[in-house]
Amino acid sequence: MTAVTRVMESQQFILGKEDEALERELAQRVGVSAAVGCASGTDALMLALQALGVDAGDEVVTTPFTFVASAGAIARLGAKPVFVDIQPDTFNLDPNQIERALTSRTRAIIPVHLFGLAADLDPILEVARAHRLPVVEDAAQSIDARYHGSKVGSLGEVGCFSFYPSKNLSGAGDGGLLTTNDPELADRLRVLREHGSRKRYSYEVLGTNSHLDEIQAAILRVKLPHLDAWTAARRRNAQRYAAIFKECGLGDWVKLPVEPPGLFHVYNQFTVRCPERDRLREFLQRRGIPSQIYYPFPLHLQPAFSYLGYRAGVFPESEKASQEVLSFPIYPELSAEQQAAVGRATAEFYVEPQLIKPSTGHVTA
Repeated sequence: MTAVTRVMESQQFILGKEDEALERELAQRVGVSAAVGCASGTDALMLALQALGVDAGDEVVTTPFTFVASAGAIARLGAKPVFVDIQPDTFNLDPNQIERALTSRTRAIIPVHLFGLAADLDPILEVARAHRLPVVEDAAQSIDARYHGSKVGSLGEVGCFSFYPSKNLSGAGDGGLLTTNDPELADRLRVLREHGSRKRYSYEVLGTNSHLDEIQAAILRVKLPHLDAWTAARRRNAQRYAAIFKECGLGDWVKLPVEPPGLFHVYNQFTVRCPERDRLREFLQRRGIPSQIYYPFPLHLQPAFSYLGYRAGVFPESEKASQEVLSFPIYPELSAEQQAAVGRATAEFYVEPQLIKPSTGHVTA
C-alpha cells in the first residue's frame, strides 16, 4: 500500500520511475542487458514478433499444447501458427519435430516454457541458427526457471513474461515484460509499445499502446524480493507431493512432473498425468480439493484455429496430454496437511477405499 500511495501521490501513472526501476531489476535478474515493460504477456509476444519483422503471410512455429496467447499472438499479426507436437514427459515443444515444419515462409520459433519448466532449448536454438530464425521464448509461466544455469528469457532473441495474477510473480492486475540482449531490438520494442513513436505526435511505424503501468510496476517491485522464497516453497511442495503420492501407493496411477538434469523447475503449476482425469477431478472437488486442467483442448482442435486445417490425431502427444493432465494446488503457503489430504483423496479414488484413511484436510483455492 505504501508503494501504491507513492505512485498516486506522484501522479505519474505511465512510463515513470517505478517502471524504469523494475525493468532494471528484472533485466539483472534474468541476466540480460535490457527489459521492456508492457501491458500483458500476450502483448509481449505480439510486440516481440512485430519487432522481429513477422508480418501477414509469414509462419511461426510453436506448440499446440499451451495457452491460446502463444499462437493467438501469431495469428493477430496475420501470420500463420505452425504447430509441432510436444514431448510427453515435459509437455514442451519436441525439438526433433521442428525442422520438418519449417518452410520458406517461417520467420520465428516460439518454444513455451510450460508450467514452470524450461523447454529443451539447445536443440531448438541449433535448428533456429541453422535456418537463421529468431527464437522467442514464451516464459509467461516460468520466471526464474533455469536451463543449464541460464535463466529462461536470456537464451533466445527475446523473452516474454506475464505478471497475470496467477503467475509466480504476479501483479494486482495484468502486466508483461520483454527481455533481450540486443540493444537495437530493445529500442524497437520501446518504440512499438508507444504507438510507434519516439516523440509526441511523430510516428516511425505503426505500433500499439502497451504499457506496464506504474501502480503494477510498484507492486511488482515490492513482491520481487520475495520471489526466491516463494520459488523455494513451490519446489519444497513439489518434493513433498512426490513423497506423499509414493506413500499412498499412487506410483502406478499418477505420473508426476519431471525435472530433467540441468533444469530448474519453478512449478507455476504442479501438473500430473492420470487416468479417468475428469472423474478424479469431480471426486476431489466433492472433498473440498480444487484442481485445474491446463489445457482440456489443444489449440489445433480449437474452433478459433480451425482455418489452419489440422485434424484430430495429427499431434497425438498434445491430444493425449489434454485428456490426462490435472494440476494440483502448489502455491507457496500450501501446508503439509493440505498436501496429505490431496494424496489421501487421490488414493481413495484409485485404491481400495478400506486401505486408505479418510481425507480430513481441506485445501483452499
